[in-house]
Amino acid sequence: MRYALRRIVLFLLTLWAAVTINFLIPRLMPGSPAEAAVGKFAGRGPVSTSQVRAIEIMLGVPKGSLWSQYQAYLVNMAHFRFGISYTFFPQSVSSLIAQALPWTLGLVGIMTIVAFSVGTLLGVLVAWRRGRMTDTVGTVGFTLMSAFPYFWTALLLLFVCGFVLNWFPINGGYSAGQTPNLSVGFIGSAADHSVLPAITIVISSLGGWLLGMRNNMINTLAEDFIVFAEANGIRSRTIALRYAARNAILPNLTAFGMALGMVVGGSVLVEVVFGYPGVGSLLYTAVVNEDYPLMQALFLFITVSVLVANFVVDLFYGVLDPRVRT
Repeated sequence: MRYALRRIVLFLLTLWAAVTINFLIPRLMPGSPAEAAVGKFAGRGPVSTSQVRAIEIMLGVPKGSLWSQYQAYLVNMAHFRFGISYTFFPQSVSSLIAQALPWTLGLVGIMTIVAFSVGTLLGVLVAWRRGRMTDTVGTVGFTLMSAFPYFWTALLLLFVCGFVLNWFPINGGYSAGQTPNLSVGFIGSAADHSVLPAITIVISSLGGWLLGMRNNMINTLAEDFIVFAEANGIRSRTIALRYAARNAILPNLTAFGMALGMVVGGSVLVEVVFGYPGVGSLLYTAVVNEDYPLMQALFLFITVSVLVANFVVDLFYGVLDPRVRT
């Protein structure tokens, strides 16, 4: 209980610091978001004071002292009110994130879990068979695949499987003319459009999970309790999964928590290459168009998701390894 309370207090302090920094950074940047918005609406000509004031009122740019803005920011954040998007005016930032988030969670989230699970199991296998053909082929092969950048793998799959072989769609999250719903036709179209991005994510991240687990397993297999278990005639599968893997997976769980937290941010390069309508593409659009409210809300969502994922992993860590509770 004491361990959990310490983690909760640390989580709340870190969350408050992250929220406060997210509030301060846009206000410390030079220039004004309203001026940038007016510049886009009225061209790159001179911007008058009346234009700036009009756009500030229209977009709801906060006024008053820094403390009053901070209080309003906390209240709005608690009600998920993040203002109006400059790029997609007059849509609200909350509605844009709500539209993009399911796409990212469905693609990046599921593929991250798949890559972690498969990579961890393969890491256990190649470590248990270290020095054999399985170890050599698995380690070298998956390391080679993961060495290529995300965007290079995405472009290669896009060209070969999309342009040349025409197996899968090359752009978007679903076919043109369809409306997102739970019909069989739409789900099939969305699944078809997600195949290439999903393969890209798995190929690019699988090797990292495999190598991390392999190295941890090899170190754990040299421990005295593993030698003792082998000397007592315990089955190899039991030693590998119940004793070695349970202890070796702890560092991988920390990395998995970080990866799950970053799922909310999406895989920007993959989503941009395939034109996938997720949070990554939305973040790229916000940065390119200097959409400050949208950027601030997305950064906040990403930060909070990483903190929450790490908090859950910390609690799970305490269950798997009683030593951290002391």
